[in-house]
Amino acid sequence: MGAVMSDQARRNMRHEFELSETALRSRRSNKWHLHPPDVIPAFVADMDFAVAAPIQAAVARIAAEGDLGYARREGDDTIQAAYVRYMRRRFGFAPVADLVQPVGDLVQGTFAAILAFSEPGDGVILHVPNYPPFREAITSTGRSLLPLRLHDRGGRHVFDPDEMRSLADSNTRIILLCNPQNPTGRVFSREELQQIAQLAVDRDLIVVSDEIHCDLVYPNHAHIPFVSLGPEVAARTITLNSATKSYNIPGLRAALMHFGSAELLARFHKRVPARLLSQPGVTGIDATIAAWDECQPWLDAVLAHLDQARRHVIDVLAKEIPEIRCHLPEATYLAWLDCRALSLQSPTAFEFFLDKAKTGFSAGETFEPSATQFVRMNFATSRVILDEILGRMIKAVKAR
Repeated sequence: MGAVMSDQARRNMRHEFELSETALRSRRSNKWHLHPPDVIPAFVADMDFAVAAPIQAAVARIAAEGDLGYARREGDDTIQAAYVRYMRRRFGFAPVADLVQPVGDLVQGTFAAILAFSEPGDGVILHVPNYPPFREAITSTGRSLLPLRLHDRGGRHVFDPDEMRSLADSNTRIILLCNPQNPTGRVFSREELQQIAQLAVDRDLIVVSDEIHCDLVYPNHAHIPFVSLGPEVAARTITLNSATKSYNIPGLRAALMHFGSAELLARFHKRVPARLLSQPGVTGIDATIAAWDECQPWLDAVLAHLDQARRHVIDVLAKEIPEIRCHLPEATYLAWLDCRALSLQSPTAFEFFLDKAKTGFSAGETFEPSATQFVRMNFATSRVILDEILGRMIKAVKAR
């Protein structure tokens, strides 16, 4: 799990990785340049933090040596081997390296898995609200989206297992799982995962489990790799993962698909030849290996900062704008804000905050068409910028 850090070390590192608004706006990032300069962005899942030193060193080494030819990585210097080491250390589960398929992008992996294991018209069960590309992967390929609602009950979002079972008919082929869940920040319990697994076994379904947020889990919660629930479950599970979210390197385009059995991998490649999948570039591979092998202290410090940030968001909203309902995220650096009680005059909550607070959230309706009075907030930023966002929200709501 990495070296244990003192509170002072965490504080010192926090100051090192936090970036000012000036520094962020000087970059050519989508997050800080999509909106006009008077808007503070809090949308795309990209952290406003400096990248860990070992990752910077790995990328700098490639540039300094001019090592930009066709890459060859073998043995321990592969993304597959690094993934095995990381999962064993972090979660006590060792994937099989030969069953790992590197890809350039997890969304591409999602599309590929759906195409490989279903036909047009087949059903795909998906929790709602959901990460927008999941919906796109289902609907744009002609599959039928079977929405499994996450109900707001008892201070958290939960699904009804009976409702889940009722969705699965003779045409259902896949369960598309996101755990930890985006945008609600839920970490599904072992009991919940076993309910999903039992349905998959009983109805002979494939489970595509996106676990890209698995490292961003807060105290009193634990990530359980779906594939680790047993051999029968593993045989039907494809895990999608990447270092890009946890270690803040999304622009390097490096990810992977892990298949729970050799038979499952062979079935996949019968429908999706490896040549159709993009591969990570050399910088993405080396940065990922550095992240998983050397950057646990950096991640520990980031998580401590994010833990304080999530609590600060909830506390401020509860005190200043109690009409906004939001549960303390169990994972991720994303908060799902229910603004329905504000009774806003604007068509959507997203438009209200963009226009009146000059704050750019993710629009709720992109996660679920009916969620026009919801927004997703990214709180992975400095305390100074976070307080500016919250202050703008409070001022706009009180002036409405």
